[in-house]
Amino acid sequence: MTRAARFCAYAWAAPTTAIGLAVVAVSGASWRVVAGVIEAEGPGLARVFDRLPVRRGIVAMTLGHVVLGRDRAALDETRAHERVHVAQCERWGIAFVPAYLAASAIVWLRGDDAYLDNPFERAAYAVTEPD
Repeated sequence: MTRAARFCAYAWAAPTTAIGLAVVAVSGASWRVVAGVIEAEGPGLARVFDRLPVRRGIVAMTLGHVVLGRDRAALDETRAHERVHVAQCERWGIAFVPAYLAASAIVWLRGDDAYLDNPFERAAYAVTEPD
């Protein structure tokens, strides 16, 4: 990817990245940059994840170029999967979060699993799960 294309990808995802940075700041998470992506982890994020209305526990989540994790092990374990979501956010920009939530709602209304059958998750698992 050219430097200009990389800049555009970061700029297009910037509003969602800003939300991720705000979560990092509010939660008091520790963070580091890995291959151009901010990875944050800590007990504050675990508490945030525990308050989200989802059936299965969250170990990591991507908001733009910020990956939030319960702890370092969760970040290491989910890195390839979450990088797919980073790329999706680069493509969808500010529409990523609404599109992700809409896709979950549509599959849930069809009677499918709102997480596992979400096309964004299916794409991430297709890259990271063995055949």
